[in-house]
Amino acid sequence: MARYTGPVCRLCRAEQKKLFLKGDRCKSDKCPINKKRSAPGKDPKGRTGKRTEYGIQLHEKQKLRRMYGMLEKQFYLTYERAQRMPGVTGENLVRLLESRLDNVVFRLHFAVSRSQSRQLVLHGHILVNGKAVNIPSYSVKPGDVIEVKEKSKKLAVVQDGLKEVSQSGTYAYVSVDADAVKGTFTAYPRREEVTDLADIKEQLVVEFYSR
Repeated sequence: MARYTGPVCRLCRAEQKKLFLKGDRCKSDKCPINKKRSAPGKDPKGRTGKRTEYGIQLHEKQKLRRMYGMLEKQFYLTYERAQRMPGVTGENLVRLLESRLDNVVFRLHFAVSRSQSRQLVLHGHILVNGKAVNIPSYSVKPGDVIEVKEKSKKLAVVQDGLKEVSQSGTYAYVSVDADAVKGTFTAYPRREEVTDLADIKEQLVVEFYSR
């Protein structure tokens, strides 16, 4: 499976925004955004002029795609699926992204980042309704129970993630039993419930692909 293998902090610097790709590091003073480091590449100051309408739409798409750790083709296919669904395409897109198994594992705090949650899924540590699922893009449905395999519950990455349950709580559309390392995807999220995407304008992503 194709995936990005380069330095992830470079992606945050490119967007000049925290994309929260490295868990605790993103909340620490080590984050390059906190240090106000410039965008990557040669002569970044020469590329800081006023963006065109296309450039604004492109960067909004890139931010959203990179936050969920997806390559372009996979992200576009998700957009096409959202477009075929009834309702507002942008909100449908967020709903589809949030219901990916790797994202739900992250929302349940079984990992501190989406990249770690994806690795847990790929390595067969995750059960959905009692059955092993190793496909990160698997679409979770309301009522599905997601849990970590019994022999994997003591993994350091899982234990580190569960600390966030007591520190920052959980999202409204998931419920977590930290002791059992089990959770439920209770409902598809409403747009306003995905608070860490509050400054993402998904309509610009729709406009980008509609050109």
